[in-house]
Amino acid sequence: MKNKILLLVDVPEIEKRYEVFVPINKRIGSVILLLTKAVNELSDGAYPLKNNAVLYNSSDGSNYEIDVLVKDTNLENGSVVILL
Repeated sequence: MKNKILLLVDVPEIEKRYEVFVPINKRIGSVILLLTKAVNELSDGAYPLKNNAVLYNSSDGSNYEIDVLVKDTNLENGSVVILL
């Protein structure tokens, strides 16, 4: 799967962590939307769908710009991100 990476997604709002494959050729904004929907489904609705969710790097706290492609970020297999 050279076109996807495995991210560990921390969701502090519901105190859960999920492993999710994301495509590297998508923009971060699209990935945030996909992650929001996936976490909502995996948590049986405990995590609400939102239009203003933000993705953060867990090691340095920086947020990812929504218009950047995943492959143009520092994300790689096993990266831990925070979805808020």
